[in-house]
Amino acid sequence: MRTNTDLSPLYRSFIGFDHLAGLIDKAARSEKQSSYPPYNIESLAEDKYRITMAVAGFAETELDIESKQNHLIITGTKAVTDKGERNFLYQGIAERNFERKFQLGDHVKVIGAFMENGLLHVDLEREIPEALKPRKIAINGKSLLEGSTE
Repeated sequence: MRTNTDLSPLYRSFIGFDHLAGLIDKAARSEKQSSYPPYNIESLAEDKYRITMAVAGFAETELDIESKQNHLIITGTKAVTDKGERNFLYQGIAERNFERKFQLGDHVKVIGAFMENGLLHVDLEREIPEALKPRKIAINGKSLLEGSTE
């Protein structure tokens, strides 16, 4: 059962953060997203992350990774094969197409991907621009603005 969340205090207190309400609503809706294929998200170090996705049965050529506008989209498309040749007694390995979307935080970039033992690993890193990093301000004896002549 889904409950509605009142976001009006957010709008009263924060200016310019209205996109946050959209992200919260989107996260609530993503609960309906398929759980296939299973994946992990881990923090490797400060500002370094890895998504590991179980893609058993998929070749590298059948996987597509795209990063655009703070979204990471991983798609798996199985090549069409003649299923008549195979006679499964039990089929527990899903070989169906998928699309998995991840919302990336500001300044999070995909830095690489590799496959190992049926797992797809996607490495991410947050690169904070120099202008947004904290910086120390030196305290001088006088104002730099007072002494300027124009």
